[in-house]
Amino acid sequence: MRNLVFSFLVVLHLFFVSTSVISAQTGPSSTGPIRFQIAAKAELLPKSTPGRFVVVMAQSAEKPNSLIGSFDPRILVAGSHSLRMAPGQMLELNPDAMAFPQPFSKSPAGKYFVQVWFDTAASPSTGLDQGDLVSAITEVENLNPANTLPVELLLSERIGDSQPFEETDSIKLVEFQSPMLSAFWGRPMTMRAGVVLPPSYLKDPKRTYPTVYNVHGFGGNHFGAKYAGPKLLKGMADGKYPEMIHVFLDASFPTGHHVFADSVNNGPWGRALTEEFIPYLEKNFRQIPKTAARFLTGHSSGGWSTLWLQITYPDFFGGTWSTSPDPVDFRSFSGINATPGTTENLYRTSDGKPHPLVRMGGEVVFTIEAYTLKEEIETGGLGGQLSSFEWVFSPKDRAGRPMSLFDRTTGEFDQTVLKAWEKYDIRLTLEKNWATLGPKLAGKIHIVCGEADTFYLEGAVRLLRDFLKEKGSDAVVELVPGRDHFDLYKPSDTYKEGLETRIFKEMGMAFNSAPKTGKSKVKK
Repeated sequence: MRNLVFSFLVVLHLFFVSTSVISAQTGPSSTGPIRFQIAAKAELLPKSTPGRFVVVMAQSAEKPNSLIGSFDPRILVAGSHSLRMAPGQMLELNPDAMAFPQPFSKSPAGKYFVQVWFDTAASPSTGLDQGDLVSAITEVENLNPANTLPVELLLSERIGDSQPFEETDSIKLVEFQSPMLSAFWGRPMTMRAGVVLPPSYLKDPKRTYPTVYNVHGFGGNHFGAKYAGPKLLKGMADGKYPEMIHVFLDASFPTGHHVFADSVNNGPWGRALTEEFIPYLEKNFRQIPKTAARFLTGHSSGGWSTLWLQITYPDFFGGTWSTSPDPVDFRSFSGINATPGTTENLYRTSDGKPHPLVRMGGEVVFTIEAYTLKEEIETGGLGGQLSSFEWVFSPKDRAGRPMSLFDRTTGEFDQTVLKAWEKYDIRLTLEKNWATLGPKLAGKIHIVCGEADTFYLEGAVRLLRDFLKEKGSDAVVELVPGRDHFDLYKPSDTYKEGLETRIFKEMGMAFNSAPKTGKSKVKK
């Protein structure tokens, strides 16, 4: 799940009309309902390029920090169908043709900020990717969307051009070509990670270390090492955190977040990680290649990933600290029963009320229907969080794409797909295999989630907690009162120094208490 900005009740009004969304601009401009004339800097578009436009517009007195990907339901989003943009060409977008939450021309007059994104991905899109083009956030004064001259926008930046992974002595970029994934896809496939080496690593060339494998949430990547690395290094140097190697894995993929689960659509990411990539990392860094020295942590989609990896490879990993995980029990898929035989509808309750999906401070920000349809516009129906789940969990359809979990128009579940999804239901997997998994997972499961999770994920965590308690498991499953998806890590009664500090200290204690030979303890 991704970042939220504001909390307002959404009113959905999605328009798909028959008029052409994109047209080549010719002749003099005239006033009328708002449209956008879009061009690109010559050096950014040297040849004809396929893609689609997404225009985002917000009425605001102050310039917003970001527009693309915002969760503010007041922000208008318009999309185009697939097209080709040629060098030197100006294309015109009619934002009323495919708009959320309403046609742009129906908006009141005022000051607006506008940004356009040219999504160049030929495959499913989850947001801004390397190679995509964007404009600056443009201020338009005294705009009357009902009657105005065209608004000109210039694609002036390519994503990735200014975002290199800058290595240091302690922060390294690792890229590994996976034979397993390459065979699946029929082309070279690269696994990536950012590695943060502890302060003593360069000073003591004989010392070996336990490793923390961190999996990011939806929309993230291995650049977490670049951004979190300095804080980790300082925390280890000050003795606040035990010295460990931190590996920030990259789970981003054109189809969304592959969650390191083996999938008929995405490929064998779990096997590639445990059989190829981690052994490669352990040979190239002084990591201790033992179960008791391999720890997992991640938040949101990363929380689901790390819990899945722990229960799927219980003899390989020594423990997971998973926070605010995506649904871990499909009897509560953000509050909705998504198991075979369910009579529930993903969009509406039995009495016709909309199912909420996103909340802040007790206010509903997005319903599931509104969120889904906004993603359809932003990604052209080829990407987004819900589609990402389908790319991992669903079987293929006749065209070779993942089958849809639900009808995007009605919200009705596909029972065949629900049955296939059972394979990835963490609680159900544990229940079916508890006699084998229970003993192997002793001391290894740690889950923390806010009781007021932004995406209603606490319901599934509560069901899993009750199941584990019933089985007599020593798993630690904590629901933190008053906390949501985004403030969970702030100091609380049970982690006064912050959740991150608690997690790393518990990992250190788990490593030091595990049976082992030789001098292998984590130094503080």
